[in-house]
Formats: sequence, structure tokens, C-alpha cells
Amino acid sequence: MSEDIPAETVETAAEVNSVPNGKGHEPGEEITASAKTPPAEDCENPHRTENAEANLPDSQEFLSGVEDKKTTRFTDFEGKTSFGMSVFNLGNAIMGSGILGLAYAMANTGVILFLVLLTVVAALSSYSIHLLLKSSGIVGIRAYEQLGYRAFGTPGKMAAGIAITLQNIGAMSSYLYIVKYEFPLVIQAFLKVDNPAGEWYLNGNYLVVIVSLAVILPLALMKQLGYLGYTSGFSLSCMVFFLISVIYKKFNTPCPFVNFTFNGTASVLNVSATDPGGEDDPACIPKMANLNSQTAYTIPILAFAFVCHPEVLPIYTELRNASKKKMQHVANISIAVMYGMYFLAALFGYLTFYGEVEAELLHTYSRIDPYDTLILCVRVAVLTAVTLTVPIVLFPVRRAIQQMMFPNKTFYWPRHIAIAFVLLTFINLLVIFAPNILGIFGVIGATSAPCLIFIFPAVFYIRIVPKEEEPLRSVPKILAACFAGIGFLFMIMSLSFIIIDWTSGTSKASSGH
Repeated sequence: MSEDIPAETVETAAEVNSVPNGKGHEPGEEITASAKTPPAEDCENPHRTENAEANLPDSQEFLSGVEDKKTTRFTDFEGKTSFGMSVFNLGNAIMGSGILGLAYAMANTGVILFLVLLTVVAALSSYSIHLLLKSSGIVGIRAYEQLGYRAFGTPGKMAAGIAITLQNIGAMSSYLYIVKYEFPLVIQAFLKVDNPAGEWYLNGNYLVVIVSLAVILPLALMKQLGYLGYTSGFSLSCMVFFLISVIYKKFNTPCPFVNFTFNGTASVLNVSATDPGGEDDPACIPKMANLNSQTAYTIPILAFAFVCHPEVLPIYTELRNASKKKMQHVANISIAVMYGMYFLAALFGYLTFYGEVEAELLHTYSRIDPYDTLILCVRVAVLTAVTLTVPIVLFPVRRAIQQMMFPNKTFYWPRHIAIAFVLLTFINLLVIFAPNILGIFGVIGATSAPCLIFIFPAVFYIRIVPKEEEPLRSVPKILAACFAGIGFLFMIMSLSFIIIDWTSGTSKASSGH
């Protein structure tokens, strides 16, 4: 964040730096150093950072040399968040409502293909975080928008800010969308109301607003992300409960399953339908690979599954004794844990329902027994987890808006509160009058997610890492260029699939189930 710094200094720094693709020599270096050190704190010893930068060309040494200066540079305090809390926060940022769509994704790709895709997306996400951390280490800037600014000036900053805003507003809408649709059903089931007569507490629109005001807004007003570590830990434990229940249900649900009927015969029917003549029902054999028109959605849903890139740099900023290596560990652990949970949830969800699985896994359970106590508890847990993820995702959007609209302003409570309030109001309006969840997932996943995961980190890296350190033809830069290419390919492919799907009218997204 560039508060406290006169705009001219920052601009000259960006100009000097953007011409030679990275660090300029003597004059540029001095400006870079001055742009990096806040005048207020470093007046007494302005040369320390410059010398550190001049003497330590190696980015690793430079990182450790200027770390203490840099931490105060970004926030009003030294990074205080512990390693564990950072893993919780990042894990919570990764773990979204995407997990509910993964069994459906597996039904449309097959087990093996799903595993391959999930592994590839997880590895690529980790590599892209490596690129982001390396770029921020070189310029000493730990804000996604500022990396964009350093690489391409204002257009870069705006592109990053807009992508983060779109991506995270998409994520928050899909979370609140789940609250809107799940919460009334849960209350209805707990109260055993078969035919709701329009009671206000069974109206999803009212419930979303109540949850936003009572839970999300207070958490979104926290000054630092670090404080949300506890709610993130709780949120993740809710998801672990979801996972255990899905695994348990797999062994307690007969196949092929029979829809619930409102009289007592359902359980009898279930038993008789399990095994007609000693042969496995063809509907109960898992497909290892499977391609159909719905496969188009699985790639964006999977990409959406590991997007935590807007949150990486804010979490890095607040990490205690931060170093690039330590932050990469945080990221790798978060991604690995989520990878395991995603695969297990998808696998057991799929093995419970096979081809019958719906885009929203929990709805499929209600078709068997809407009053199943365990599934009701799971729904409450998922609602809790999803609700507690919204504030984590709101932080980077607020940061992006501040970077775009008020780049040189210091922290100011009224603005901090107002941005959160306006954002939440906007997202509530979106959710109350919005289209179906898959449409939200697909379109946003296909546009902003590839930018944030693949294209921006790679392009910023190529522009920011100095040519003296890595020439354009060096292996890391060629890899980064290929990475950006994958992102473009991925974006074009997903968008064209979705458009074909919509125009042919078979789309689950446009049918609004």
C-alpha cells in the first residue's frame, strides 16, 4: 500500500522501473528504496535500506535484510499472525463452497480424470503462489495491485484490482447464495414444516440479510486478517465434520437410492431396491473416465476450488517473521490439506449417488430423507463454514478498492467500515435477485480465476524480475510464459464450453433448478 508516499515518488519509481523491465541501476535503485521505506519511520536511518539493497543483489538475502523495514511498511504493526493461524486463514480462503460441487464434477469427469485435473490444478496453484512471492520479494511490495502497478503502471494495478474484486465478489455471492437456499430448508426441517405458508423466517432473502448483518459485517470490520484465524479454524473444523459425514453416509446409503415419499414405506423400498438379483446395478458402478456436455463446468469449478491468490499477499504481510520460504510453506500446507479434503469429499459423494449426484451435493441427501438429523447438522456446519469464509474473502476486495480509489491514504476507520458495508449490501442485492449458482461459478471461474491464478502472477513475474538476474530466455521466465499461456488457453476453453452449453439450452446453469 502506498500510503504516506507522495504520488510523484511512486510514479517516478514505476517509470524508472518499468523501462528496463525490473530494477534500474543507480538512480532507479535509490528511488525504489525511498518508495519502499516510509518517511516517518526511517528518517533517522535512510541509508540502511539502500545499502542493504545495493550490497545484496540476491533476492533471498535482500528479503532477510529488509524484512523488518518492510513489515512496518505494509501495515501499522509488525506481522503478528502465527504460522498456524496463517494456514487456517489461507485454508479457509481456499475452502469455499466449491467443495459442494466437486462430487458433481467427478460424476461428469470420472474418478481418474478428476484426480488428474485436481492434482494439476493444485500443483499449478502452488507454482503460481511461488511466482507471486518471488515478485513481491524483489520489489518489496506485498499487495497484488501494487505488483501490477510495478509491472505495468496504472493499467496493471487496475487490472489486478478489478480481477480480485470480480473474483471475490463472485465467491462471496456464491457463499451467500448457499445461505439463501440452505438456511430456510434447514430451519424448515428442524421445525418439521412440510408446507411453508410464507413465514418470514423461512424466507431465504430475509435470512441472508440477517446473517450478513449479524455475523459477516462485524467480522469484516476487523482491522487485520490475523484476528480471523480463530473463526477460520472453526470454519475448517465444520468442513472436516462435513467430510466425515459424507464418508459415513456412503456406507449407510443403499444404491440405487429411492426418492423419499412422505409415508412410511420409503425405508422398506430402500431395502428391496438395493440388490435386485445378486448383480450390481449398472447405475452403481463408478465411471473412471466420463466426458459429456457438463464436463465443461468441471474445469472452472476445479479452478475455483484453489483460488486463494488474492488472500496470499495480505496473509504474507501479517505473517510473523515472514520470509518467502515460510509463506510458501503456509501455502503448500493449506493446498495439500484442501487437496486431500476435496478429493475425499468428491469421491465419497460420488460413490454415494453415482450419476444421480446434483450440482449441490447436500440437496441429493435431502431427496432420500429430508429429516435426516445427521445431514441437517452437516448443513448447519457447511452454512457456518461458508458464512465465516465471507469476511476472509472480503478483505482483499476492500484492499483492492482502497488501492484503486484511495492509493495514498493511510488507514481510516470510517472508510474501512463504509467499503465493507457497501460491498455487503451490493452482494446481498446480487444474491437476492441473482441467477443460479452454477452460472455464477462457471462464468466468474472462467474469466477472473485464470487471470489471478495463471496470467497475472506469470506476467508480473516476467516484468518484475530484473533482466540482469534472469534474462527473458532463462528457464524460469520461459516457464512463467508457458504458465500464462496455459491460463489463456484455459480461459478460452472454459468460456467457449459455457457459451456452447448455454446456446444449446442443455445447461444446468440456465435451467435454474
